[in-house]
Amino acid sequence: MRFAQPILLLLNLFFLTRAFPALPTQIPLLRHADNRTVSAKLFAELEELARVVDISYCIGLTGLGIAKPFQCLSRCSDFPNFELVKRWQAWNTGPLMSDSCGYIALSHSPSPPRIIVAFRGTYSIANTIIDLSTVPQEYVPYSGGDDGFATPEARCDNCTVHSGFHTSWLVTRASILADLETAIALHPGYKLTLVGHSLGGAIAALAGLDFRARGWDPVVTTFGEPRIGNRGLNAYLDARFGLTAGNAADEDALRYRRVTHVDDPVPLLPLKDWGYAMHAGEIFISKAELSPEVEDLRHCTGHSDQRCIARGDAAFLTTAAVGGQYHDPDGLAWLESSHDDGGLWNIPTRYKLWQLFFAHRDYFWRLGLCVPGGDPRGWF
Repeated sequence: MRFAQPILLLLNLFFLTRAFPALPTQIPLLRHADNRTVSAKLFAELEELARVVDISYCIGLTGLGIAKPFQCLSRCSDFPNFELVKRWQAWNTGPLMSDSCGYIALSHSPSPPRIIVAFRGTYSIANTIIDLSTVPQEYVPYSGGDDGFATPEARCDNCTVHSGFHTSWLVTRASILADLETAIALHPGYKLTLVGHSLGGAIAALAGLDFRARGWDPVVTTFGEPRIGNRGLNAYLDARFGLTAGNAADEDALRYRRVTHVDDPVPLLPLKDWGYAMHAGEIFISKAELSPEVEDLRHCTGHSDQRCIARGDAAFLTTAAVGGQYHDPDGLAWLESSHDDGGLWNIPTRYKLWQLFFAHRDYFWRLGLCVPGGDPRGWF
């Protein structure tokens, strides 16, 4: 973390000197017959949520914050019907990645009535890479022991979770639970909507499981979510959110949308070799450059659809084993992988951290900085 601020200052200067690609001018009205391409309605909702979670980057090291009723340097003016309930930030610079930032807002009519909880990602992509290797711990779902009740099916056998992500969620829960319970009590007809990017996506996943155990009905959307735990935990999440192979046929019934991007390796981390897996509910952006159109987004089947981000698993090279231990002095050997179509992982190693920084933020917009207008035409 001590290197984060100088790097961010350099990045700000770099970002504000380049041109940004043009936005799509129209959206097709119909889905394809195979029900894999997303609908125009879902595309618009996901694009909006990308802007919603981008606002969360106004909280933290470089952001100037979010003020009531709902004002910030970035995209807050896009949402005149939003009302800020709470913003939070908590930092932990220890060995586990457990910093936590975000906000709770109410979306009032004529916008869709929602209680929105937005979870920010990490500012430090280097910390992200290192912390993705954290040893997992046992996952124990919320059981009603603090201030509520748990549903009978809230049991997870043989489940492990990334220690840093779990710690981040516990830090976050302590910050937001009381305000969230109040908002739900005051606005019972509002849809509980969770959205997160990067680390925030992992926290949103764990928050969604916690809230379902409390009897709530959240709709979760994540962008660039890393793997949060082992196969047991992800099977549990699939069951809790009803993520079946054919659920893409009814988009309105989807309670979890895990959005991935063709050039973003973070959804493939931590590695399967370390005991991690991914859950279902994936929506894959197949277009490398900004900005995608409806035909560039498709529903994926199950948790390892080889037509989606899982095909990148084969591209990663396993770190060489030395004396029974993984030997990787730079902590970045996974970036040495090749990419069959000449994409991200085919670039010389010295450039890959930059590519990762960029591609991991390319979800409808380039996410991750609180700047005027939210998306200036001048990044890279």
